[in-house]
Amino acid sequence: MAIAGPDGVDAAIAAGLDLDGSPIPDEMLSLYNEVMALEAQRARSGVRKSMRNRVVKTGSKHLDQASLDARLKAAGWEGLKPKEIDFFYG
Repeated sequence: MAIAGPDGVDAAIAAGLDLDGSPIPDEMLSLYNEVMALEAQRARSGVRKSMRNRVVKTGSKHLDQASLDARLKAAGWEGLKPKEIDFFYG
């Protein structure tokens, strides 16, 4: 199964298949779906905060610390926090 883009993993989960084509165990799918249903009910604090969180989480996989920090600030967000630096770059 070829997976690309932000919705690729969701499509694989919906199909119940891992990237190698093997089935995802029912127990894993059940727990995942339960937790995602709970998350869907959680109140959100703001779209911009959620966007920043996603940029930090994903951006840390593709950009070095200094670049991501500078890009966050240039976009109008707060730069990387010490706990984010420790978690994503430590």
